Amino acid sequence: MKKLYMILAAVAAMTCSAQAQTLQQGTIEVGDFNGATEFFGGSFFDCAPTTFYLAHTGVQMIYTVDELAAVQELSSIDITGLTFRMANENGFDEIARDVKIYMQQIDESAFAVVEGVKQFFMFENLVGEYQETYPLYEFYGEDMELNFELATPFNLKAGKNLLVTMVFDALDDNNCTSSRFDAEFYTSGIASRSMLYTDNWTSFLEFAQGDVFPDATSMVGCGTNVDLPVTLIDYQYNGSTAINEVEAAATGDNAYYNLMGQKFTGNMPAGIYIHNGKKVVVK
Repeated sequence: MKKLYMILAAVAAMTCSAQAQTLQQGTIEVGDFNGATEFFGGSFFDCAPTTFYLAHTGVQMIYTVDELAAVQELSSIDITGLTFRMANENGFDEIARDVKIYMQQIDESAFAVVEGVKQFFMFENLVGEYQETYPLYEFYGEDMELNFELATPFNLKAGKNLLVTMVFDALDDNNCTSSRFDAEFYTSGIASRSMLYTDNWTSFLEFAQGDVFPDATSMVGCGTNVDLPVTLIDYQYNGSTAINEVEAAATGDNAYYNLMGQKFTGNMPAGIYIHNGKKVVVK
């Protein structure tokens, strides 16, 4: 038994080593992260991922397969972090926030509308919780980045959209910037893919437990047509790709497979397919 245990331990060690060797990292850039010049437009509740003008905000952002196109040939990725870029035009405040991040993979690429009212998504799956302090006086007139490394990497499968929910809460409801123009986030130019909740007294988490949720209206301080902010999404993966796996499965059977491994024999929508081990584009 002892000898067997030692062999198994050695095999496990080699397996872990092999996994470590194949683990690769990458970054998805949504918008022109370093070159963006446009800020959010409209009122203070049109600024994703947050506004420091109010004590409590909650944002939901949908990153579709179009934004995640760089990883669609992978079976899945583990998202490990998010970074946003903002400009501190004239803020001298020190802003402290409790931040919570939730992630889900979804099929929807837009927010639902019920009787003319946009709807927040029900959300779950906490992947990170932080206590952050932003000393704006140290970055007067400069850009700064908000970086969040996830405590729990989030696994996202190819072909799925990503829903990110972020909650920012001030412990002191008076801990806000003096002007809504003090700290502005750069936008990606991708419109209506975010929604923002704002309030000076009530957390988005409390709002989500109330009778009004999931309705998002200006009456409760919600911006419903908010641009996605410029974003860097850090991820890692094990080195295998969906195309590799499908190519191996599809060689020689004369059928067509999409990158998710689904088999087609006719009426194929436009996209990339594997046919007899070769990549084929159907338009």
